[in-house]
Amino acid sequence: MSTVEALRFEVPGAGEVSALLQAPAAPIAGYVLGHGAGAGMQHAFMAALAAALAERRIATLRYQFPYMERGSKRVDPPPVAQAAVRAAVAEAARRWPGLPLLAGGKSFGGRMSSQAQAAAPLAGVRGLVFVGFPLHPAGAPAKQRADHLANVQLPMLFLQGTRDELADAALLAEVVRSLGERASLQWFDDADHAFHVRAKSGRTDAQVLQALADVIAGWAAALA
Repeated sequence: MSTVEALRFEVPGAGEVSALLQAPAAPIAGYVLGHGAGAGMQHAFMAALAAALAERRIATLRYQFPYMERGSKRVDPPPVAQAAVRAAVAEAARRWPGLPLLAGGKSFGGRMSSQAQAAAPLAGVRGLVFVGFPLHPAGAPAKQRADHLANVQLPMLFLQGTRDELADAALLAEVVRSLGERASLQWFDDADHAFHVRAKSGRTDAQVLQALADVIAGWAAALA
């Protein structure tokens, strides 16, 4: 059983944003969970992942980036997005003093979290979890979006679908190898960037989501 609390916090220079804090009775870790570029914190995938993690004793803080809070379709520039990540982590640390923290999120949220960490360490964060790292635009394989990860001196967990059009499998594997022991990569067979799988895969989207939560929770427990 977990509780969900709505709250707001200030992003310096960008105003207030909304957030949802979901916590089980005795969490072992907290995950500051940023949303993807095209859908906010209340998207069904985000809500289902937060609920599944709560069942595994991982608390989550979902939050809106300022552009999403305003209802804009144009994503925030990196300095603003990184400030939002930093403010969300600070809010989680205030709400959960002493609890080991993870940061990251779905696609854009994960990449902005890693950029923030690369620029200056996020206080209290022990690891980064990427739920579909957007390595490149669809149809344009490249690795430049991962260059900043060399400056992230924390454990990193990459959760990636084998049909993800935003992350060429060979290129992402090369990136993860270059990061050495601090990076782990877990593939999800037949999943696309939204972690949707086709019927012929023999699994459902719901089963994939539960598997995502299992991997995150096991990784978090090992860090705690």
